[in-house]
Amino acid sequence: MAYMDGFVIPVPKGNKERYRELAAFAAPIFIEHGATRVVECWQDDVKPGKVNDFRTAVLAEEEEEVVFSWIEWPDKETRDAGSAKVMADPRMDQGPDEMPFSGARLIYGGFAVLVDHKG
Repeated sequence: MAYMDGFVIPVPKGNKERYRELAAFAAPIFIEHGATRVVECWQDDVKPGKVNDFRTAVLAEEEEEVVFSWIEWPDKETRDAGSAKVMADPRMDQGPDEMPFSGARLIYGGFAVLVDHKG
């Protein structure tokens, strides 16, 4: 069964293109090391919640928008090995000197697939 890494990231609106470039740079490296899919989504229809929402979850500031992304892996074992290889890959050091987002407010985690229904 597939395994997912999920991310929610606050990104300054003015850094949208820089973020896209970073994501486009990193995605093939993840694929090379075992991921089957990398998806990056920019906030389009994120409404305030009554108790919590995507923006409050990452403490997004007024000039920031939210990125929702995931990396799909064949299974957790491939993810664990692949993630270690990605972090050790020297190409990852060739990315930007400064990240286009606040890493301190990025939230992420690994998720076992519970339901996967395709139409």
